[in-house]
Amino acid sequence: TYYVNDAAKLTAGYAFVNFFPSDNHKKISQPEHRIWQQFQWHTKFQRNRLMQWFRLEERFRRKIKNDSTLSDGYLFNYRVRYNVWYEIPFGKKGVVPGAVSLVLNDEVHVNFGKEIVYNYFDQNRFFLGLKYQFSEHNNIQAGYMNIFQQLAAGNQYRSTHAARIFFFQNLDLRSKK
Repeated sequence: TYYVNDAAKLTAGYAFVNFFPSDNHKKISQPEHRIWQQFQWHTKFQRNRLMQWFRLEERFRRKIKNDSTLSDGYLFNYRVRYNVWYEIPFGKKGVVPGAVSLVLNDEVHVNFGKEIVYNYFDQNRFFLGLKYQFSEHNNIQAGYMNIFQQLAAGNQYRSTHAARIFFFQNLDLRSKK
């Protein structure tokens, strides 16, 4: 993570995702390697907080031969994500350790690249929940998430309703001034 200033940062990372069996691979998991770069910025109001980020992902998804067999090689595509997150604390002191907040979050995913034919729009994730701030750098969020996703065929969509629990630990390794 490179801090442009206290309100903006550039980050990069790697994710390994192993997709459980689903419609186009009913008996086998599909591994994916994902490299990403992100620009994130924060806007602090008197009590509330707004966080936004743009992320570019390079996705390498293992090819699937049939319902139960992986093929050699990987499918490659890009995905861009835009996330907007708004926090409204219930207490008068704002976001401080011990505070409980209402969290609204929406994230749009868009695919692009040679492998993408029908589903440029990938998905939209909407979250509504509560956040508890343990310390300046640790919090837990729990609530409702809806994932509206366009499937690979392009003319089929899936809406998933889920409970989501996230624990965040944000490391700030900058030297204190």
